[in-house]
Amino acid sequence: MVEICSLASGSNGNCYYIGNQENGIIIDDGIYYKRLVERCEVANIPLEKIRAVFVSHEHADHVRGVRVLNKRTNIPAYFTSKTYYQTFKKDRPANFCELIPGEVVDIFGIKVHCFSKHHDAKDPVSFRIEINGLNIGVMTDIGVADEILQSEFSKCQAVFLESNYDEEMLKNGSYPYYLKERVASEVGHLSNTQAFELVRDFANENLSHLIFSHISAENNTKEKVLEKFEPFKDKYKMYVAPRYECGEVIKLSD
Repeated sequence: MVEICSLASGSNGNCYYIGNQENGIIIDDGIYYKRLVERCEVANIPLEKIRAVFVSHEHADHVRGVRVLNKRTNIPAYFTSKTYYQTFKKDRPANFCELIPGEVVDIFGIKVHCFSKHHDAKDPVSFRIEINGLNIGVMTDIGVADEILQSEFSKCQAVFLESNYDEEMLKNGSYPYYLKERVASEVGHLSNTQAFELVRDFANENLSHLIFSHISAENNTKEKVLEKFEPFKDKYKMYVAPRYECGEVIKLSD
């Protein structure tokens, strides 16, 4: 049995758990340590099961809690070298391990595949996690679904997938022009339409679960996302990762 759970999702903080009965990892830790502990308790995820944290890029909503987590628990923190030095100018996490895009890290039998992505950060990466014969994607903060992402997505049975903004809401919303341009650019975020097209064109026959993640509070709604994915309602189990609390613990049979 594999369990996955969004512990935080959105510009206020991101953290995604993937684990089995014995071991687990988190992708990103953009929430404070106290909040992480509280949400793990709600989700019934023992903190001692978490063997490592993998960081996608240096933006605060992905790294806010990493330093304290590393200090309190000595859980190793995996960054690309460029991301590590971009994130921390001083008082860096002591238990640092280097990520190299294209290579695989094995944590107690959990294989973490790291690959480069398009985002406005120093050396951003996304992840595909192999666990108990299943493949789980954590694919957020992406400006464009390039061939690497398409290939990695096509291997997954479940995906934390960015569906950040509705195009009309962004266009007509309150963001200043430069920020609208940044969000919609090739180093910004995936729209509902881009996420839909990725699923439509590259999902494999074993994909079963979609967890829509990193949804904008200003330029999207849960209803807009589910409306966009209405054609898939009978094909996949679909969830929207909440912004201010942990999501449902999803159990996947291996």
